[in-house]
Amino acid sequence: MQDSVTIAGTALAAFLTLCLARWYLNPLRAIPTVGGTSLPFLSYLTALKWYYGSVFKVAMLDQWLVVVSGPKLVEELRKRPDNEFSAEQGLQSFLPLKYMLGYETVHDQYHVDLVREKLTRSIPLILPDVIDELRLAVSEHIPATENEWVSINVLDKTREIVARASSRVFVGMQACRDPDYLDITVNFTLDVIRDRALFNLFPRFLKPIVSLLAGRAARTVQRATPILKPIIEERKRNMADYGEDWGDKPNDMLQWIIDEARTRNGTDVTIIERILLMNFAAIHTSSNSITHAIYHIAEHPEYLHTLRDEIEPIVKEEGWTKTGMAKMWKLDSLLRESQRHNGINIISLMRKAVKDIVLSNGTLIPRGALIVAASTPLHHDNNIYPDAEVFDPFRFARQRESEGESLKHQYANTSIEYIAFGHGKHACPGRFFAANELKAMLAYIVLNYDFKLGGDGKRPPNVHFGPTIIPNPDAQVQFRKREVSL
Repeated sequence: MQDSVTIAGTALAAFLTLCLARWYLNPLRAIPTVGGTSLPFLSYLTALKWYYGSVFKVAMLDQWLVVVSGPKLVEELRKRPDNEFSAEQGLQSFLPLKYMLGYETVHDQYHVDLVREKLTRSIPLILPDVIDELRLAVSEHIPATENEWVSINVLDKTREIVARASSRVFVGMQACRDPDYLDITVNFTLDVIRDRALFNLFPRFLKPIVSLLAGRAARTVQRATPILKPIIEERKRNMADYGEDWGDKPNDMLQWIIDEARTRNGTDVTIIERILLMNFAAIHTSSNSITHAIYHIAEHPEYLHTLRDEIEPIVKEEGWTKTGMAKMWKLDSLLRESQRHNGINIISLMRKAVKDIVLSNGTLIPRGALIVAASTPLHHDNNIYPDAEVFDPFRFARQRESEGESLKHQYANTSIEYIAFGHGKHACPGRFFAANELKAMLAYIVLNYDFKLGGDGKRPPNVHFGPTIIPNPDAQVQFRKREVSL
């Protein structure tokens, strides 16, 4: 018995010595740890606390996250080339899609180029479809009348509306109104998040096995296959029968991916995986953003009059077009200010160090480290945004009135002071589509509904989940239909 105790004690001592040695030899030890020590095990007590400094690190379950703060270091992170700080490897390190989806989809992300180029160029052509779907989806999910107020869970309903409108552009009318498909698109993001949390509990060599046995994202792809595969097959038959440009050829993301997949021998499964990744990127971030904005307007219903005075004459003159959306400076400003004030995440510009890098302030970032920029300090810096803690809905509309500033402060524009969409060549490729979709959706709601908060009328507090900022998921907003013909 005594020998067993001695062996166990020796093994424990050796294990602790190994852990301490790894900690001592880790180059990240020199970078301050948020909220406490970086000693093994004790560091996890600080993993959910986020403070701000020049460079610091935060413990995640599977790795350290190095955070740079302040305009100078954020700009340095943006400027560093991909062979020093890789955006693609940063995403893969944080979100191990290679254990969730097929190799081809993860390592040949041509769908991102389609979003950046073809989707953005096609906005004037596809926006009418978005508006058409918004009219139906908003009336279904906000079933208010002119005679009484109806209480709505905004986050739930905007998620459904965004899923409908986005899917109209991604997969066409047939699938975008299929309840089963919409359920898949909304829940795929949650599946990916759950998979990531699960995989982080296991060493790398076990992750593929865990994915095979318990991965949810791959199962969701299987659920989507019976819905999307017949549509894909029908389109391929039309291409074979009538050529590349038949008369009724759809102009949507699914068709663009099918066209590109043919040149790369892509399978139907990889096409479906890419479509679901589009939904992963679009639905929850957009629904969060518009819910934040609706909460602000509901807290201050006087904003409705200012917005309507801008929107109504523009829609009468331009219709629901991209040109019209571009003229709605106050609406654009409110969405940008809401995103500045609340944020999507408190971090941005995620990168992985491909080699050892010494930053301009002398901090060594070792090869393999995951590094991000802290967005909240920038967005709440009084030197950049006067009265930064105040929600000022038309802040950016006023700034755009200055000579030469009309484009700089629009919703989708990025800068070193505004990194909600990232910044530089790796900024969110779908932000121009998202901006037009959200402006159209909010403009339509503002014109067609009165809305307000119940109770004390105060905006419900945001919820923080790790680095993600979520509008209160339980809050209710009261809606009443307006009589309007636009």
